[in-house]
Amino acid sequence: MSIDPPTAEQPRAFSLLELNRRIKAAIQEAFPATCWIQAETSDVRTHASGHCYLEFVEKNPATGQLVAKARGTIWAKTFHMLRPYFERETGQAFVSGLKVLVKVAVDYHELYGFNLTVTDIDPTYTLGDMARKRIEIIRQLQEEGIFTLNKELPFPTLPQRIAVITSPTAAGYEDFLEQIRDNKMGFPFYIRLFPALMQGDKTEMSVIAALDHIYNYVEHFDVVVIIRGGGSTADLSSFDSYLLAANCAQFPLPVITGIGHERDDTVVDLVSHTRLKTPTAVAEFLIGRMQLAADELSGLHQAIYQQVTGRLQEQKNFLQLLNTRLPAIVSNRLERNRNTLKSLTGRLPVVASSLLSDYTLALEGLNNRLKSGTTHFFSDKRKELQLTEQFVTLASPEYILKRGYSLTLKDGQIIKHAADLQAGDRIVTRLADGEVRSQLIMDN
Repeated sequence: MSIDPPTAEQPRAFSLLELNRRIKAAIQEAFPATCWIQAETSDVRTHASGHCYLEFVEKNPATGQLVAKARGTIWAKTFHMLRPYFERETGQAFVSGLKVLVKVAVDYHELYGFNLTVTDIDPTYTLGDMARKRIEIIRQLQEEGIFTLNKELPFPTLPQRIAVITSPTAAGYEDFLEQIRDNKMGFPFYIRLFPALMQGDKTEMSVIAALDHIYNYVEHFDVVVIIRGGGSTADLSSFDSYLLAANCAQFPLPVITGIGHERDDTVVDLVSHTRLKTPTAVAEFLIGRMQLAADELSGLHQAIYQQVTGRLQEQKNFLQLLNTRLPAIVSNRLERNRNTLKSLTGRLPVVASSLLSDYTLALEGLNNRLKSGTTHFFSDKRKELQLTEQFVTLASPEYILKRGYSLTLKDGQIIKHAADLQAGDRIVTRLADGEVRSQLIMDN
């Protein structure tokens, strides 16, 4: 390919291909061999061919903003070896959002551009980052005062109503149901499934949604069970989630976990009320709690039976003792009553005489008070009558006429006003010693 020489008016220009070849050559000269890089995985995708395509990114630790990004590739042959190795060592699926230490070949292709080809991975670096995140989550829960909230809830005496969070197709769920329904003691359990994803990157929000659903019916359940069986340990990272752990820690019912692993406890295990290894162990635990309650009830029944039996025996012995002592007791009581009657019989005449004397004096006193009261009553009434008679006499017409007054009557009615009389009226003037009849002549 020829390139025209630059002129004074036109600067020398590279073709895109030549530019990319020069970049490729510069990169190969700068990075002739593989190197190790620290980055965070992003947009991890597995192609049908088995190749893994992803991006490596770096963020500002203070702001979280993206400061660097590069395309990466793990060819199928390499990915087939690295992926199970990484997941076995870390217990974490190879997904987006992981801090990784990878060995890469720095490549640049004229057509496809810059790319990092992964040839090796160090899982201990990721384990360290995961451990740091896990410690940070635990510290945050502790600082917020919610780390032990669920553990502090009182466990129900009879945990019969169970809300189960798991995948309906999980083998562990079937084991749990079989164990708890076929318990030898025949304890009854009410079980309701709240389906949730237990593997993959959607596990966290799926389990939280199930908890929210249970919360709407919280008064109908005694405990919440989160179980998982048959999955890879690489999926356990979903249970090291702050949001999921915070929801479990603050849930108003005791949360029991049986996530199906023995090596480590997830953060959800740590904040739950009771952590068990497997779904079967959870079922055995619940049956055991019912058995414990049954044993306590049996012990109470036995104690009550013994106490009642003992009390009945005491009462029986007491009655037998009374039966043997009753004749003597009755005889003594009759003798005492007989002596009391004799004493009363001897004292009766004196008591009766004294009582009669007292009542006689009392009656005489009442009689004297009655006579005196009657005399005073009639004397007072006599004085009242005399005063009334005097008032009536003074107010009578005859007395008034004797004092020089007269009464004028017309047609038998007393005249009180001059206006009641007219000329020609016949009137009667009543005096103390007689009456005078006259006819009125009115002056004009």
